[in-house]
Amino acid sequence: MFNPQFLLLFLLFLSFLFIIPSPKHLQISLPDELDDVALFRRATLAALDAVSAKSKSKSSPKIAFLFLTNTDLYNIYVHADPSAAVAPTLQSYLSNSRFIAAKKTQRASPTLISAARRLLATALLDDPANSYFALVSQHCIPLHSFTYMYDFLFRHPVPGPRLPSSLPLYRSFIEVSSIKPKLWDRYAARGKDVMLPEVPFNRFRAGSQFFTVTRQHAEVVVRDRRLWRKFKLSCYNMNSCYPEEHYFPTLLSMEDLDGCTGYTLTRVNWTGSVGGHPHTYGGAEVSPLLIHQLRQSNSTTYSFMFARKFSPDCLQPLLRLANLIFTD
Repeated sequence: MFNPQFLLLFLLFLSFLFIIPSPKHLQISLPDELDDVALFRRATLAALDAVSAKSKSKSSPKIAFLFLTNTDLYNIYVHADPSAAVAPTLQSYLSNSRFIAAKKTQRASPTLISAARRLLATALLDDPANSYFALVSQHCIPLHSFTYMYDFLFRHPVPGPRLPSSLPLYRSFIEVSSIKPKLWDRYAARGKDVMLPEVPFNRFRAGSQFFTVTRQHAEVVVRDRRLWRKFKLSCYNMNSCYPEEHYFPTLLSMEDLDGCTGYTLTRVNWTGSVGGHPHTYGGAEVSPLLIHQLRQSNSTTYSFMFARKFSPDCLQPLLRLANLIFTD
């Protein structure tokens, strides 16, 4: 016999399903997730061998530049040997490139975290001499020569309390902040208690999407499974969902806060930001004065090494300033 009460309950159930906001962010497919897990596992196992190989190697430590793009073609990993006898040309940099087939990414989604982890894992596997990993995008520009950056990272260790003063101390340059506006909204974007117990609110941190981390911290990132299970979950409050700005500072601050400087080497201008995007410089704004201003930090111990966000029409004006930029 037809039951009208059952029909009413069924219709109410359907209406409940339709009024729940469905996640709009790009999801990570199961095959992609399994591919990443296999890659991260290989990188983790290789890290043990890399310690032994590095101790026997006479080569200088290297910087791995990780270019994170927002196209479907490539994420580009480029590393350059600073011990080269002559100044490397663009062609020599490209000859040392590793082009990593990209998977789809979307702003304000866990896919950007996956892409960054994939680049870190590939660079860890590729060369045990890679000791620093600088994540940038196609909208970033260098503000100093690579020699200047290399000297800053490796010849001037950051003072810190973790090791005796007689030993060099290298730390990761990643922003770590607990006082960002609307931090609670971002924490609760997946649901009020969803991040528990792995990530209590008092351990949740914010920071720049782009960073320069040590090999030790790159290994921490590719080993992680615990926090990733939380940060890869879909958000229901899309206006407050920026997992790529929280995963890395939260993970590294929980694992090794003293090993992080708390600031990034990438300068961003948030004045007049639109839709969560920083100010985008156009070609008419590029000048020697702008380069000088972008280098300046609020500290006497370092200057910025990169800046973003620059539009494509900045390329020619920047090329005209190349001698200025790369002579520091």
